[in-house]
Amino acid sequence: MADAKVIPFDDDRSRTRRGRLGRAATGDAAVRALPGQHGPEESPARAVGPVEPLQAADEGGSGATAGAVGDSSDSVGRRDAWERRLAGGLAFLRRRVTGEYEVDEFGYDKELTDQVLMSLVRPLAEKYFRVDVKGVENIPAEGGALVVANHSGTLPLDGLMMQVAVHDNHPAGRHLRLLAADLVFMLPVVNELARKAGHTLACAEDAERLLRAGEIVGVMPEGFKGIGKPFSERYKLQRFGRGGFVSTALRAGVPIVPCSIVGAEEIYPMLGNAKTLARVLGFPYFPITPTFPWLGPLGALPLPTKWTIQFGEPIMTDGYPPEAAEDPMLMFNLTDQVREQIQHTLYKLLVQRRSVFF
Repeated sequence: MADAKVIPFDDDRSRTRRGRLGRAATGDAAVRALPGQHGPEESPARAVGPVEPLQAADEGGSGATAGAVGDSSDSVGRRDAWERRLAGGLAFLRRRVTGEYEVDEFGYDKELTDQVLMSLVRPLAEKYFRVDVKGVENIPAEGGALVVANHSGTLPLDGLMMQVAVHDNHPAGRHLRLLAADLVFMLPVVNELARKAGHTLACAEDAERLLRAGEIVGVMPEGFKGIGKPFSERYKLQRFGRGGFVSTALRAGVPIVPCSIVGAEEIYPMLGNAKTLARVLGFPYFPITPTFPWLGPLGALPLPTKWTIQFGEPIMTDGYPPEAAEDPMLMFNLTDQVREQIQHTLYKLLVQRRSVFF
């Protein structure tokens, strides 16, 4: 298979720049979805005056013929649509084989993400978790922004659901680039898929490069403390690190968009943590839930909870002087402001929720 064309950050065709650990030189690129094919429209029936019985019978026969023609037209439209999809799929495969696609220097493959990866995750968001997205217009239509969200659920499915929420619902068609923990890039297969989906290592240098390049970057400052907390502490935000995300946003001069996610806490109710086994396996925790590990692989199936993802009002940072990023007091205040806004919205959404599953 031929290598993909790597697009440097200073190229007009790429909105990102090279990251410290995103050195992927190959990948797959993005093809625009083909427009849907619609069948010919049927003409509206004309009004007619009273008719004799014989004429009515003839008219009924004509109506049946018209209906058959309409059905035939619909069939032709559906066939044309399938032919277009097939042609698009074959063209996609040809580009993958010949290397006629582009990736940025982090390894982000826009075509593969749009055409394949999002299509795989979308049914989980739409049909299984039935994610309700609110306030996505608070993410700017252009330029960089830092989306800061709570983290929970034992497995990081909330990050993927947030990525789908932005990808499918933003009016300007923005893409979310997630900052992920080191562990993600140590796992085989997961590492490669994460890079192709636009994820990169959660470090200040990579985040600032992406933000300055005009990307929407997502971060979950609670980290493993949030995702691995016991069920008894659900929807109680953990410590937001040392405020490094605020410093990054200040240096890049981009707004901070708080994001609150309800529903992820209950997909794997974590009742215990096998710490010894976690250390042996090299994991930050080893969850014990009502179904895992008791039911084996079946116990890894998440509960079909009802989710809500709400993006709050952005907190602007472009009015601060350049040296503000080095002011620890300012970083503490802004970090606390973001955290409080997320926590307040979580409580508000929980009060409005009718049920965990509906």
